[in-house]
Amino acid sequence: MADQTFEATFVEDYDAPVYVISIAAELADMHPQTLRAYERKGLIEPSRTEGNTRRYSRRDVDKLKFIQRLTQEEGLNIAGVRAVLEMGQKLDNARKRIGELEDMVRHLASRLETDVEAAHKSHRFEIIPAPGRSMEVHERLRRRPPKQNAS
Repeated sequence: MADQTFEATFVEDYDAPVYVISIAAELADMHPQTLRAYERKGLIEPSRTEGNTRRYSRRDVDKLKFIQRLTQEEGLNIAGVRAVLEMGQKLDNARKRIGELEDMVRHLASRLETDVEAAHKSHRFEIIPAPGRSMEVHERLRRRPPKQNAS
């Protein structure tokens, strides 16, 4: 019988709520009570199962590690951590909006290019009098003083 090997493909969803509080606490190197305290203070909001059990995602764990670093290494208090997290959220929102605006500019530029090409294709290269301007030229021609003979 031929040797068959099966390759397991594991794709981790960064936002999938898969870790119970004890595992999330261990991964973030903190006590589960600290996670509960951060939740009460509004710094983290884990998903909940139908049985109301907390479930943390990889994103949540990384956020907890970041909060831990801010409090332990940088010396920030909870208000400081909250301010840093809010600024980060504002920055993410601004980046998202910039991306949306860049997409809009690309779309409008493409549309403009298409419209300009269509205008060029429909142009028949005729001389078209410009109202007002051609009249001004004609008036100037009439006002020229007659040439005098040099005798």
